[in-house]
Amino acid sequence: METYHLNINDPAFVYDPYPRLAELRERLPVFFDPVWNKIFFLRYEDIAALLRDRRLGRSITHVLSRDELGWPPPNPLTKDFDHFQENHMLDNEPPKHTRLKGLMLKAFTPARGEGLRGRIERLVHGLIDRVEDQGRMDLLKDYAEPLPVTVIAELLGVPEEDRYLLRPWSAKIVKLYELGYTEEQAQEANQAVVEFSAYIQALAEERRRRPKDDLISALVQVEEQGDRLTSDELVANCILLLNAGHEATVNGTTAGFLALSRDPAALEQVKEAAAKDQPQFFKLAVEELLRYDTPLPMFERWVLEDFEYKGIPLKRGQEVALMYASGNRDPRKFASPDKLWLTRPENPHLTFGLGIHYCIGAPLARLELQTSFRVLFKRLPNIHLVTDRVEYTGGFVIRGHRAMPVAW
Repeated sequence: METYHLNINDPAFVYDPYPRLAELRERLPVFFDPVWNKIFFLRYEDIAALLRDRRLGRSITHVLSRDELGWPPPNPLTKDFDHFQENHMLDNEPPKHTRLKGLMLKAFTPARGEGLRGRIERLVHGLIDRVEDQGRMDLLKDYAEPLPVTVIAELLGVPEEDRYLLRPWSAKIVKLYELGYTEEQAQEANQAVVEFSAYIQALAEERRRRPKDDLISALVQVEEQGDRLTSDELVANCILLLNAGHEATVNGTTAGFLALSRDPAALEQVKEAAAKDQPQFFKLAVEELLRYDTPLPMFERWVLEDFEYKGIPLKRGQEVALMYASGNRDPRKFASPDKLWLTRPENPHLTFGLGIHYCIGAPLARLELQTSFRVLFKRLPNIHLVTDRVEYTGGFVIRGHRAMPVAW
């Protein structure tokens, strides 16, 4: 296996990673990066296979101790963040993952998500009502962020007067999923976990005493063969739902709008479909926007046991980096992958993952994105970017924008 360093946090790469990914996908589709100490996979077939392979997992310490892995003692700066990680379903493997996901799905049902369809439509119209007469807004802060944060907050049962707290907490916590985060970011993320956990804990106690028709009340009561979520598990999975439940949607909204702004023909298609109110078009279009510019471009997995994959030795305790953004542009899987084809008939993109860790919030994210794009272009058909260059937040793993000024 060849050695190569990919500086994924280089601003030029974050701004447009696709040319470099295309080059590496052909020349060096698998490589070991000694700086990040990870094996990178760039082709769709490999990423899809490894996501489904149970010999890899989101966690490793259930198989090997820190001493056996040769890791230093836990960082005291991230003690509370680490505890949060240990108790939510995303960073656990079976049997704990199976148990946590089963309990979560008993409360986070498809019917509960589908029941939000009308509410999402009203929220979208309400966000546009606030700014329509101004003739301009920041698409990120005035539209992309408030919608999913409000939806998840309402779903969980967070009172309206407290919702302003959620996005800042989440933004600090997710910095620890980037490669090369700073000590200051570690401290801020840990403090955000402390504050967020205390808030959810108090809300859960209130719902135990006085249940309501919300997800936290359901999670307090949910039971499977005598098993319940512990207090720490309930808190951790509520935080996970808020973080995961809006990051992809926020980034998907701004990245999708940017992609459309750079493709006049696609933009006209969207405007026409919005004017005719064609929801089926937006179902296909959202899938293509999620493929074309992946909101969360990279996920990692630990190797849980020694094995060979296509002749490549993978050793227990190693970490692999799966480049969703590259797989979603692989010409072996997608015809004309660099073309924005809004009615692409087959679109098995990797954006929500595969296997046991497939995103449980994917149906809700799709519903939010389909509604927000359809209503936005119906209400504001002349909406356009008012900048030649948008800025990114700095990291590649959660590739978000700082702002997106638009006018109409």
